[in-house]
Amino acid sequence: QVQLVESGGGLVQPGRSLRLSCAASGSIFSVNAMDWYRQAPGKERELVAGITSYGTTNYADSVKGRFTITRDNAKNTMYLQMNSLKPEDTAVYYCSAHVVSTARSSAIYWGQGTQVTVSS
Repeated sequence: QVQLVESGGGLVQPGRSLRLSCAASGSIFSVNAMDWYRQAPGKERELVAGITSYGTTNYADSVKGRFTITRDNAKNTMYLQMNSLKPEDTAVYYCSAHVVSTARSSAIYWGQGTQVTVSS
């Protein structure tokens, strides 16, 4: 079994920063691409940022220049540094990861989500 656990969400004022973490654990052989998604009330889930195991990154246009995605392969952990937060960044943030288990099966796993609220 593989689990993804997010942390770091909360309530923050516009213009401030938050750092999200996503830790993968369990029967892991390797973790390939990892991604952050978000879903605001009444909207579809959208890709925020992604990072490959080699460190190649991609971002949604709405967060370029404000958010930075990184990962620590030794800890199977991914981070999302969110700066200059805006009210429109308010959403539940989910991490996902393409994981190869010790049994050599491959699957996409999701975390439970962490709420980020940007409000004065």
